[in-house]
Amino acid sequence: MSGDCPKRMRYGPCGGVRPDLSCELGTGPCPFAGRPVERWDGPPVRSVLPPALTGPGPMVLTDLTSSPYDAGALARHTRILAGACDALLIGQHHDAPDFPPTLLAALVREAGGRAWVTLTCRDRNRVVLEQDVAGLVAAGADAVLCVTGDGRAPGVRPDVTQVFDLDGTRLAAIAAGAGLAAVVPEAPAAPPVDLRPARLAEKQRAGAGAAVLNHAGSPSQVARFVERARRHGATLPVLAGVAVFTDEPGARVLQAFPGLELDPGTVRAVLCAPDPVEAGIEAAVDEAVALLAVDGVAGVNLSGRGSSGDHTAGTEIKAEIGRRIRARVRG
Repeated sequence: MSGDCPKRMRYGPCGGVRPDLSCELGTGPCPFAGRPVERWDGPPVRSVLPPALTGPGPMVLTDLTSSPYDAGALARHTRILAGACDALLIGQHHDAPDFPPTLLAALVREAGGRAWVTLTCRDRNRVVLEQDVAGLVAAGADAVLCVTGDGRAPGVRPDVTQVFDLDGTRLAAIAAGAGLAAVVPEAPAAPPVDLRPARLAEKQRAGAGAAVLNHAGSPSQVARFVERARRHGATLPVLAGVAVFTDEPGARVLQAFPGLELDPGTVRAVLCAPDPVEAGIEAAVDEAVALLAVDGVAGVNLSGRGSSGDHTAGTEIKAEIGRRIRARVRG
């Protein structure tokens, strides 16, 4: 564990490193930048492939965006997406607390969706994370996305301590050891860029069965990342991030996080189009098709709210993108 890391990570760097190599929490330079990636030194862990990745053709994963603590809305949005996408990625956001992960997984399953549930190390100590992993197995979650987590957003529960007992790599080992499909994130465009491929390989050695990538600037950047990760020994399936936006606020949110890159030309084309919603849908489909042509990319993740309007509008946009991707790549 790095004593200088405010997130108490051992297997860093996280995705929140800024272009000047400083920590997103504003505590100074990232202690992992400029040194070799830490090798996984725990016991060997057998990875589990998420069941959704065993289906026909490339996989379409979709961010599930819904109002917190609203079981009815969650069910409605799940039903909209379930027929258009293979699995739904449930976030654990730094600015919007929600139901416990095990309940979210159960609600999505009841509504007919396959749940990939995010667990972050920000708000839970190791004991609770182990409980959540066991609960997700019992709730029938398709997979768990194991992340260290962003720092809590300014003004959101400032009276509550952030935990960071573990980092995402060690959490993946716990999840895989429990027989759950552990999925890990990686950020090809986040500095230090040269460390990212080797870090993904170490996550696989810790038990990761698949990876979801943050947005990169282009399919060629994703291709370079995947090829370099393969050279480091990573063989796990990779899902590339597809930016879904149809208005300026939606694009701005996606551009606000460290390590996420959107193509500026695509952003301008969508926002200046006579019908930005249709343009945003087609831009996402085109990006997905290009990413799926990259060797080693087994699927895509439709990432973003889709619309800065209500959650239902954004959900319907992502469902339409999922249907068009399937039509283009599966025939």
